[in-house]
Amino acid sequence: MSVDSDLAVPLPKSSRPQRNLTPVMWLGIVAIGIAVVSLVRILTGANNLDSSGAIQAAITAATPIALAGLSGLWSERAGVVNIGIEGMMILGTFGAGYAGYQWGAWAGVVFGIFCGLLGGLLLALVTVTVGVDHIIAGVAINILAPGLALYLSRLLFTDAPGGGQRQSPPVPDVGRITLPFLSDWLGEIEDKGWFFVSDVASILRGMCTNLSLLTVLAVLLIVATGFVLWRTRLGLRLRSCGEAPYAAESLGVNVYWYKYVAVAVSGGLAGLAGSFLVVGLKFQDGQTGGRGFIGLAAMIFGNWRPGGMALGASLFGYTDGVQQYDASGSAMHAFLILVAIALAVVAVLQYRGGHHTVAAVAAVIAILCVWWFLATDELPQQLVKAAPYAITLLVMALASQNLRMPKADGMIYRKGGH
Repeated sequence: MSVDSDLAVPLPKSSRPQRNLTPVMWLGIVAIGIAVVSLVRILTGANNLDSSGAIQAAITAATPIALAGLSGLWSERAGVVNIGIEGMMILGTFGAGYAGYQWGAWAGVVFGIFCGLLGGLLLALVTVTVGVDHIIAGVAINILAPGLALYLSRLLFTDAPGGGQRQSPPVPDVGRITLPFLSDWLGEIEDKGWFFVSDVASILRGMCTNLSLLTVLAVLLIVATGFVLWRTRLGLRLRSCGEAPYAAESLGVNVYWYKYVAVAVSGGLAGLAGSFLVVGLKFQDGQTGGRGFIGLAAMIFGNWRPGGMALGASLFGYTDGVQQYDASGSAMHAFLILVAIALAVVAVLQYRGGHHTVAAVAAVIAILCVWWFLATDELPQQLVKAAPYAITLLVMALASQNLRMPKADGMIYRKGGH
């Protein structure tokens, strides 16, 4: 057990010793990953595997997933399961579409956050105050939000210039960042096609070219979340509500208040994720496309921690970005080799961890991926569209075996009811 000097609430640790990777070890892992991608790129001729354009598309795809995962992390660290992230994102898309086309992109972002926050407060009301089952409440929000957004869309956008029954007028984009001299220099190195060096240049170029300010904001929010939840008294008290709420109550913590704060922040982050999908485009019915659920999967894959969640979101973003930027389909076909290598690594790690059945399943699927690559020249277009979801969930499911959710996550809390 670990105990904080300001709030003596025991926070359980895993029974296994934690192996914290140093920054140098993380850099080594990243370098190995880039080298593997570079080798596959050269052997298959699929240059779009990590081109700067694909990286830009990947960052764009990963940002709303990361914000959705961050939304779930805040809520569940306080003990409230938030299945309603998808619905809150939908409210955010409508809010951004409504305010964005009238008063500008940032007004749309703020109103989208506000609409998502209202969804979070609704979830807090029915789960924390009323005591409704968290899953049922979240599903209800996911059912009500699309219908409400569509009704308001027909009411407010039908007669607006450029609008319609299922879409808003165009919304202007927020600012974007490009480092021109660095971007041009990296582009020259990328065009050389060198092993590893050109791949690093293309990745860096994708990260410093046409980068949305909302993406920068998302990165800052992930870092801030890690600091607030694990380095401040507020974060300790909030996490104690998700681990041992009655112990926290006995030490004077207002558990209801912290749960409301966490779920409100969760709703605001989901609204921001929805706003990201709208700015520069327009609100459209069905725009979220299940990203709220993928964000939840990324959060679980990351073991309810910001860094791991960001890694899971990046996995989806990378596969989706490659799929969007790959007009010929060669990159997604070569992606089968990358999936096979990733699953082979998962199989080895799971076997060493004692999960022999999972290791066997991962190894078999890896072999099938290699066979599929050798037996075909391209993937069916329908499968290419679904590949980001399938690959992400497959790798997450097989890689995530040693997880520990907050102990009181989903528990109905009643003051003095222990």
